[in-house]
Amino acid sequence: MNMGESAAAVAVGSNSNGNNDDSGEVVKSRFKRVCVFCGSSSGNRNCYKDAAIDLAQELITGETVGEVRPVADMHQRKAEMARQSDCFIALPGGYGTLEELLEVITWAQLGIHDKPVGLLNVDGYYNNLLIFIDKAVDDGFIKPSQRNIFVSAPNAKELVQKLEEYVPVKDGVIAKAKWEVEQQQQPPQQQQQVGFNATTSTTAAAATTTTPTTLQQTEIVL
Repeated sequence: MNMGESAAAVAVGSNSNGNNDDSGEVVKSRFKRVCVFCGSSSGNRNCYKDAAIDLAQELITGETVGEVRPVADMHQRKAEMARQSDCFIALPGGYGTLEELLEVITWAQLGIHDKPVGLLNVDGYYNNLLIFIDKAVDDGFIKPSQRNIFVSAPNAKELVQKLEEYVPVKDGVIAKAKWEVEQQQQPPQQQQQVGFNATTSTTAAAATTTTPTTLQQTEIVL
């Protein structure tokens, strides 16, 4: 995968999502780290940038922190992001975003993790993908119970609410795999500095194979 095709960020915040309920009380979130998949391009429509900003406002709390985590390759980069995250959200994107989204869904299907996965279906962007998945269920390629491995919503507020309420799918047929990230032992000079960047721009890629990036509170900049 061309690393410029997708961007991913891990948002690290406090245990509050910063929103208030009807009584004015601050709502406590079950998530401290949220992995966000998105395209390196902002797309041709303003609604995609607006949705990214809305999601940031739903997620960002706490103080900015930074951490550099060099990894060996792209596979380990994705595995480490997944291991560190409490849930996953996919914004509109291209091939890379789809690959990352379907990978974490597949890991949930295999029992590797039981973390919530959310699809931000901005202005129906993912409607055809949802139709495809429903077709796969109807034709027997996906078990009906596994259709509920992920949730989707048209806006950030509704999606975050669904993720907070998510109950992992329990399917006795699913294999119980061990969640593990393999550390590849390579000489320092040969190890690629493939980081995951939480200072994400909707118009720029968030990862590079040459320069270590930082894990810190997500900031979406237009």
